[in-house]
Formats: sequence, C-alpha cells, structure tokens
Amino acid sequence: MDEDAGERRRAPGLVRLGAIAGIPVYVRASWFLIAGVIAVLMAPRIEAVSPGLGNLVYVAGLAFAVLLYLSVLLHEASHALAARAYGMRVRSVVLHFLGGYTELDEEASTAGREAVVAVVGPLTSLAVGALVWLVAPAAPDGLVEFTLRALAGANLVIGVVNLLPGLPLDGGRVLRAAVWGATGRPLTGSLVAGWAGRGLAVITLAYPFLVAAALDAEPAPTDVIFAAVLAAFLWVGASQAISAAKHRDRFSTLHARRLARRALAVAYDTPLGEAVRQAHDEQAGGLVVVTSDGRPVGVVNEQAVLATPADRRPWVQTGSLARTVEPGLLLAADLEGEALFRAMKQTPASEYVLVEPDGSVHGLLVANDVAEAFSAR
Repeated sequence: MDEDAGERRRAPGLVRLGAIAGIPVYVRASWFLIAGVIAVLMAPRIEAVSPGLGNLVYVAGLAFAVLLYLSVLLHEASHALAARAYGMRVRSVVLHFLGGYTELDEEASTAGREAVVAVVGPLTSLAVGALVWLVAPAAPDGLVEFTLRALAGANLVIGVVNLLPGLPLDGGRVLRAAVWGATGRPLTGSLVAGWAGRGLAVITLAYPFLVAAALDAEPAPTDVIFAAVLAAFLWVGASQAISAAKHRDRFSTLHARRLARRALAVAYDTPLGEAVRQAHDEQAGGLVVVTSDGRPVGVVNEQAVLATPADRRPWVQTGSLARTVEPGLLLAADLEGEALFRAMKQTPASEYVLVEPDGSVHGLLVANDVAEAFSAR
C-alpha cells in the first residue's frame, strides 16, 4: 500500500513514527501514558541499582519504555514482512499501550501461511530476548546490565504469552490455522480459537486470586487491576474475532459471476431503438457501450432510455445516453467473497461492469443485488 493511502486512512489518535519497507508505522496516543507509567514503576528499581540519579531515574525508566516498544515494533514488523512476502497487502503497523498490531487488508489464503505469519512475531520476541540475555553479562555492572536483563526478560515474556493458544494472541492465530488445516474450514478455526481466547480471559482474571489462595494471602490490588485490564483486552479481542469470522463467512456466498445481470454490449453509434430491441430479445437487463475491440467504456442510463420517446429512438445513438465507466467500476467476473467486497468498497457505486479475463463484457453487477445476497445468508 502506498504511504499516501495510509495517511488518508489514518484513524484519530494516531501519531506517525515513520515506515518500515514502505509500511506506515503509527503509535496510539495512549502509548505516551503507559510509557509514563512504566517510567514511574521502573524508577525504584533503577534507583536501587544506580543510586544517586535523582529525577534522572524517570528519564532512564522512559528510555527503557522506548527500548521495550522498539522490540515490540520488531515483533510486529516480522508479522508485516512475512505477510508481504506472501503477497498480502499490509496497511500499517500500530503500537498501543498493550503492545501493537499489524493491520492487514486481507487474510492469508491458506492455513499454512496463516500459521507462519502468526508465529514469526513471538519467535522474533523470543530471539530478541535470548540475544539480549546473552549479551547482558558482558555489559557494565549497574544500570546498563539491569536494563538489558529487564529488556530480555520482557521480550521472553512477550514471546511466551503471545504463543498462548487463544485469539487475539498470535498463538490463537496458530491454533486457528491448525484447526483450519484439519477441518478445511477457516470459520471453525476462528470459532475454536476465539472461544479459547475467552477461556484465557477468564483464567487471566482469576489468576491473582488463585495465586493468593495458594499462598494463603490477599491478592495485591495492582495485580487484580492489571489482570482485569488484560482479561478485558483478551475477552473483547476474542469476541471481536468470533464476530468478524462469522461476518467473513457470509462473504463466502458472494460470487460476482453468479450475481451478474445479463448485459448487451453495443457500439456507441448503435441506434437506441435497435439496442433496446436486441436487449429485449436476449433478455438483457442493461446496455454497455463498447469500443470496436469490445472494451467497455460506458453504461447506458436506464432512466434516460425510458425518457426517450419510442419514435425518436431510431435516431438517437445509444452511446449518447451512456455514462463513462471509470476504472474502478470495471470488476473481474471471477471476483468473489471478501475480494469482491473490497473491490466494491474501494469504488462505491450502484452498479459495476463485470469483464472476462480477455476484457469482454460478462454482465452488470448491481450493488443492491450483492447486499440482498449478503443479507439472505
């Protein structure tokens, strides 16, 4: 996707950081809040390993937050680059207070590709964590070594947690791919992984209470709050994944070729009376003006035809009643599912001209017909 398109579709509350291989990278405004929280939480530990810094402990804590999210960016970039390697369109990478996500314009075409794109993120985090952990002993004692070990530990946790089998985590996408591969149904994979994600949310919410009960102690308020926030994130993400999967499944019934209305291709100078007669004989629902080589250039306005008196139709050129067909209104007759929906969404219109691979006219696709087919699912 080009950067200008990414700028046009930027959601409110996003700050652009730059781009990786042409993929826009944004950070949500909420990140600045969590960066401050991380700086405050890290300050006492930094003070313990490097006394005498004063207020600079907060600067060091903020630097740690930046390093942590740079490693999260590597995690997300690996998803984005893997998806792009499979020819998938990547819209952007977004960092937020709980991590980040890679926004794709389409799903993986196979379960195997889904698994690869999903698993490279956690593997990247684990690799970064392991590498930093190995380097840490060679660093100077004190703040630098502490920062490296904390960064390594955080990445190892990020990698392990993201491999848990439940959406919206990466491990949930791996589970989805496994079920998809076993059943041949992406919807089944999404439903299983989505409900697994809801199960993880419940476990996460109960975790501090279970640990406190095992230790015969009261759960710490901060642990309960953090668990509640994370559980809410997991539950909402899993629920959205289930809803989106059901929504996408409805797209499977959409086939442009099946929904097409018959159209008669005519030359620009064909008398309107003759065009209408041929269309009636062939039971065509529309007239498409084509060039001498059969390339569609216009669609005849039905209301203009009806407004033309019958006695004038032999003297009116059919092309004079046509509106120009813009490039976005020409769709491949073989489009189906989400690909069809995306093509229509990119250029909203009431009707489209469907063309065969050789460029010839197959028929007309009316937006209302598509909407009715989708609603009837």
